[in-house]
Amino acid sequence: MADLSDCIVTLGFWDDDLDPELFTELLECKPTVGVKKGEAWVTSLGRSKIAPTGSWRLEVDKEVSGNLEMKIATLFSSVTDDLSRWKQLPRAERAQLFCGLFMVCVNEGVGLSQSILQQISDRGLALELDLYGVREG
Repeated sequence: MADLSDCIVTLGFWDDDLDPELFTELLECKPTVGVKKGEAWVTSLGRSKIAPTGSWRLEVDKEVSGNLEMKIATLFSSVTDDLSRWKQLPRAERAQLFCGLFMVCVNEGVGLSQSILQQISDRGLALELDLYGVREG
C-alpha cells in the first residue's frame, strides 16, 4: 500500500448558537473562518456567503507538507493543549477533525498512531475522513 498523495486537515465546530470569539479565546488561536449564524463570510475562493449556522474552523495551511499524522499534529500545535480549556468549550452540534485524503492510485492508504487518536478523543472530536480518488476506466 502506497502513502496518500496529499491530505487536508480542518478542526471545526458548528452550532446555531456558536460564538466564534469564545472559541478563539478558549483555544488560544484565531480561526481560518469564525462566523455567527446569519453573518457573511468569504470563502477561500473569494465568494461571499451567509452562514447557515455558526462555525469556528481552523485549517492547516496548504503549504504545510507531510503526512496526515504530521498535519494533525501541526494543527493541534496551533491551539492550546490545555484539556481543561477544551472542556470549557460550549457543546457544539458538530465538533470534528475533518481529513480530506487525496489518492492518485487505487491502493493508497494511511494509518494513525494510538497517540494521535488519543489526542483526538481527549478533545471530544469526531474524526471525519473524506476520500478522493481517481476514476479508473
